[in-house]
Amino acid sequence: MFRHALRAAVSRPRVLCVPRAAVASNSSSNSSPARIQPFSTTVARMADMKDGAFKHDATAAPQSTRVLPLFSLKGKTAIVSGAGAGIGLQIAHAYAEAGANVAIWYNSNKKALDRAAEIEKEYGVKCKAYPVNVTSHQAIQESIQQIVSEFNGRLDIFVANSGIAWEEGPLIDGPMDVADRVMAVNVNGTVYCAQVAGEHFRRQKKEGTTLDGKKLEGFTTGSFIATASMSAHVVNIPQAQAVYNASKAAVVHLCKSLAVEWVDFARVNTVSPGYIKTEITAFVDEESKKQWRNKTPMGREGEPSELKGAYLYLASDAASYTTGSDLVVDGGYCLP
Repeated sequence: MFRHALRAAVSRPRVLCVPRAAVASNSSSNSSPARIQPFSTTVARMADMKDGAFKHDATAAPQSTRVLPLFSLKGKTAIVSGAGAGIGLQIAHAYAEAGANVAIWYNSNKKALDRAAEIEKEYGVKCKAYPVNVTSHQAIQESIQQIVSEFNGRLDIFVANSGIAWEEGPLIDGPMDVADRVMAVNVNGTVYCAQVAGEHFRRQKKEGTTLDGKKLEGFTTGSFIATASMSAHVVNIPQAQAVYNASKAAVVHLCKSLAVEWVDFARVNTVSPGYIKTEITAFVDEESKKQWRNKTPMGREGEPSELKGAYLYLASDAASYTTGSDLVVDGGYCLP
């Protein structure tokens, strides 16, 4: 049966799909019929590959081999989206504690302004909060440019942490405008942030200068980190959230792909948290949360502060040989 199917597939006529641009036509009334023009089969290839092989020694290890200095972010600039509260706010604390200047992005939670002032005072670094709509590519461009200009002319770390949940139950009964919104924030927002942050990382690596033309000290590569979810790996129960799960799976594979594309100038990784006590799960009833704990080997939800180490590692030189990785921090939920 397989051989018959294979012969049928091989003998079946093949159709060549030609882009419109490849079809030439003449505007005169006496023109001959449109002709299919030959077109290039060249595709955009990875910048760091030649003849199917990656360039050797494209990156270098940090000079220091002592472990604690590798975790220092002193003098670096970090942007964390979705940082008005919860996981994002704890990431901002972690980076500030490690010496980075931190810009906090928030959507509507104006308490972020106070949180930024508190971080600045507590750790003695620069910290400001900015309202940014991550579904707007233009807003992201303008905000990153403003932050880099207002801080120290550089961008070292970007954490795409903005995300929203799906609360509508099974997809078949769910409103599509909400599905569009989940994808717009969780997926498109991450794509936009990556594209703009990546432009800054690439320029800094190529030119070796800050935005205002000064020599860029201590920059090896940028670090782009996105918050995914264990829902990118498993189908959580009892809640029905196919759209959310799909959005987070997209984020994981986006970042794996960018890790290869950007190997010259940035490392790209994701963190996949499990059930964490944040505002995003406030709508979930206690019985469902009991089932979460029943299915988590560690028997509890995590605290946002328990993710600080994961994000600090990926942002720092301690992770200099880590790219394209997804760090699952879920209390063991994905194991059984």
